[in-house]
Amino acid sequence: MDWLSAGSLDARAGGAGEWWRAVTALTLHLDQAHLLGNLLFGVAIGGLAGRAFGPGIAWASILAAASTANYADMLISPPSHRAVGASTAVFAALGLLVGFAWRHGLTLRDRFKYAYAPVFGGVALLALLGAGDQHVDVLAHALGFIAGVATGWLYSRLGVPRSRARGVQNAAGAAAFALVVLAWALALRH
Repeated sequence: MDWLSAGSLDARAGGAGEWWRAVTALTLHLDQAHLLGNLLFGVAIGGLAGRAFGPGIAWASILAAASTANYADMLISPPSHRAVGASTAVFAALGLLVGFAWRHGLTLRDRFKYAYAPVFGGVALLALLGAGDQHVDVLAHALGFIAGVATGWLYSRLGVPRSRARGVQNAAGAAAFALVVLAWALALRH
């Protein structure tokens, strides 16, 4: 089985409605260095998001924001565009924290530099870590960050998570896992 063909982000296939590629591409990597980099940053930033929202809600939110960003990347990019990797999810996690902290800072009526510090810090990290050589999908990184910021901002506005109950966290985590399994089942059947 050619896992890369079945699950990579493919702008040509995305236009054909293969939405699951937006999820499956997050689980594929081209080499060990790519995987290790995403694991190191993903665990660190995802762990911080887990502390803020609880692990289930955090990882489900990261997956939702990253998948949305990947799908948008498929629709925007030229038909020849292909990509894999979890870095979109890493930047979605960063954006989730930035959006939450930004909205929270705005509600405190603090001075400008304090209210917008999370945004400046997040954009600086995006610029530092999200750009690279011609093989880096900068658009996906930026879209992941934007989707994460929007989600975090909305969560702060709505007061999410209202409950850190184990059942809520387990249900959100199980839903995220089920989405990945469903996406791969569709990818392997196609």
